[in-house]
Amino acid sequence: MGLRGEISQRQRRFGEELQRLRMAAGLSAPEAGALVGMRSPAVSHTEAGRTGLNQERLGIWLDAYGCEDPVYRAKLADMGRRTGKGWWSEFSDRVPLLALDLAEAEDSAALIDNYETFYLPGLLQLPAYAEAIYEGAHRDGKFDAEAEIEFRMNRQRILNDLPRRQFRFVIHETALRLRFPGDAVMRAQLAHLLELAELPNVTIQVLPFAALKKPPHTGQFLLLDPGSEDLATVVVDRPSRIEYLGDQYSIVTYRRTFAQLSDLALPPVDTGRLPLAPSSSRDSCGLIRHLLYLLQT
Repeated sequence: MGLRGEISQRQRRFGEELQRLRMAAGLSAPEAGALVGMRSPAVSHTEAGRTGLNQERLGIWLDAYGCEDPVYRAKLADMGRRTGKGWWSEFSDRVPLLALDLAEAEDSAALIDNYETFYLPGLLQLPAYAEAIYEGAHRDGKFDAEAEIEFRMNRQRILNDLPRRQFRFVIHETALRLRFPGDAVMRAQLAHLLELAELPNVTIQVLPFAALKKPPHTGQFLLLDPGSEDLATVVVDRPSRIEYLGDQYSIVTYRRTFAQLSDLALPPVDTGRLPLAPSSSRDSCGLIRHLLYLLQT
């Protein structure tokens, strides 16, 4: 089997997990290779994501590494077995590779936690809102903005494709008040948030300016959990690049951070419940409705 020219985030993460397990078990690459009839360079290529691993060899390694968690084993096997093909494949030459990686990771997630500061989450954006973001962004011309917007809208299909997939969003009030797309678009966008909050698998909270404590984190991030906490991935959107973090320290830290942000935020949007008070500062739904009112006056 030849070595891969391009390595996806899923393939890279699969290899990193194999390396982490091997090192935790105290085995060298040659020792691990001997267990499955592989030379040391082949083990290194597998752990770097440059080549795949069949299920039989994976099972032998997991047994030798003392990995007994059935859920983790099943999810890791699924990660290694996936072909990487999906609806996103038709965009392979029209959007950046990192975007394809994100769509594939979202597709395999059972729980998605998302904290946003200045923009609304991509999974909740209307096309006109996304267009306004791309119009104001510095672009190198390599990829077509129209294709990237279409791609973002296609990502949103995961909100409805699996009812058991859960989404939790914490959005800073700043993102709700910025009016760069124009008042008409923001009115439609805020109303869209209220509609999406009615989905049984979607929770939306607003972190208000009036929060009594300083938020534990200032930058946006996405936490994708495939159903095994150890295989979760943190996606951090930094000014110069997007980072995928899969080490246990980052997973635990960002999971704790999201829980803290959720505690600081207003109660989740519940459109079927009357506002707690006329004030806009008592719950997420009341605040969004208040901002809608301001845009209409």
